[in-house]
Order: sequence, then C-alpha cells, then structure tokens
Amino acid sequence: MSSDPAPNPHATAEQVEAARRDPKLANVLYHDWEAGSYDEKWSISYDERCIDYATGRFKLVAGEQGWPYGRALELGSGTGFFLLNLMQGGVAERGSVTDLSPGMVQVALRNAAGLGLDVDGKVADAERIPYEDNTFDLVVGHAVLHHIPDVPAALREVLRVLKPGGRFVFAGEPTKIGDWYARRLGRLTWAATTQLTRLRPLRSWRRSQAELDESSRAAALEAVVDIHTFDPDELARQKDPAGALQLQRVPEQRRRIDEGVPVDAAVTQELGVLQTGDHP
Repeated sequence: MSSDPAPNPHATAEQVEAARRDPKLANVLYHDWEAGSYDEKWSISYDERCIDYATGRFKLVAGEQGWPYGRALELGSGTGFFLLNLMQGGVAERGSVTDLSPGMVQVALRNAAGLGLDVDGKVADAERIPYEDNTFDLVVGHAVLHHIPDVPAALREVLRVLKPGGRFVFAGEPTKIGDWYARRLGRLTWAATTQLTRLRPLRSWRRSQAELDESSRAAALEAVVDIHTFDPDELARQKDPAGALQLQRVPEQRRRIDEGVPVDAAVTQELGVLQTGDHP
C-alpha cells in the first residue's frame, strides 16, 4: 500500500468539474468521499446476515464445486463487502482487493485485518490489473461492471490473471429499470432533505453550509460514476473473442410492476459467471 496514492475525501469544486468529463476520476473522487461512511450508508456488515447474502449469490451462479478456492481477487472491491464475506463463508482462503479509490482499498484492508482474513490490496484500474498472469483461482465483482468504461478490456485482464480453470463470478449489476428509479429516488431524497432542513423547526439538524456544499459536489458525481447499466446480451458479445470464456447468465427474480409503478425495482439485479474453457 505504500506506493498507492493517498485518499482524497475532500474534492474541490475544480476537481469535481474535471471529473464530469472523466468517469474514472469521478469514481475515485466519489468513492474516496464515501469510503468512511459507506458500510453504514448501505447497512454492510461482516456477520451472518451478509455472509449468507454473499455466499447465496455466489452459489446461485457458480455452485459449491471447488470450494475453497485458493486465492481470489475482487475487482472494484469497495470496502470489501463481497470478497470478505465470501471468504468468511468458506469460498476462498486468500484474497486480494482492488479498487480505483484509495479510500476504499484502505477501508477494505482495515476490515479484512479486523476479521483476521489473509488479504492484500492495491489501488488498481480493472482495465489494467496489477498482478501477474495465472495468479488467481477466482475473480469476483459486485456492482462493478457498470463502473468500468472498457468492459472488454477488463474481461481480457480477468482472463489473463486467472489460472487455467479459474472463474469470474459477478453479481449486483443494475438493470435499466432499477437504475433509472434508483437515480431518480436519490435525487429526490437529496433535494427534499436539503430543502426541508432550511425550515426553522429543523435548522438544528442542518449541517454547516460548507459541509453541505462539499456533499453537494460529491453527490453530483453520482450521475457520472455509473457509466452504463448491465446488459447481459451485450456482455456476451464482448467476452473474449477467442472463446476462452463461457458466459452463464442467472438473472435475479424480477419484481412485479403494477400500472407502471415498480415494486422494489431498484434492487433488480443481474448475476453471472464467466469461466475459462477448461474448467471441470
């Protein structure tokens, strides 16, 4: 970690403006800003509740054959939610966390140390994974593909660092309908909260204007960090052209939509597994 850049949790207005034209910079700034409170914001834990969730998603697409994998890598690990809970659930013995955000890698390593897990980490671009060929038995990703500008490049890198017979298992990718409603709800919630706390009875709850300005700058990046929604058919066309990867798609159960009103639409996800052709 000594050679990794330091986190920048307080982006300036100028940096935010530059990030509007640079999705990778946007991801770094936004996730550095969120790193310290990310687990609390999304109710992430490393107990039975989230262990069951993570291993359940993994089993759904990849089964239980081959457990435990010797060494696993997570792309876009954030605070380590997916990989660390998979390791606690017996899916892998050793782990490596990577993320564009130095803040997220820092928190993920701290979480891993607190859990006593054998994990290393690097600040890394998924399109240029900083590990040697044939290093990992398993690569995982949770809600990461939609942040990557060049998904085919990332898949080529995944194939490169996987050992023969290795697997890439991904989950939590937003569908178009879920993404649209999640974004709209987020914008409405932010607007309502900031306006309501201007009212006299609620002013004591209101943070300083400087804090709100900084939060507004970071919140503005949310429209930039999610580059595209997950399209499994497009992913199938983008996978390794040599045919070394086989795609298995397992969509989460879709929620009902009554009269145009989605029911829990924002949690609609896609899951899948890519594996090298000689996987048993």
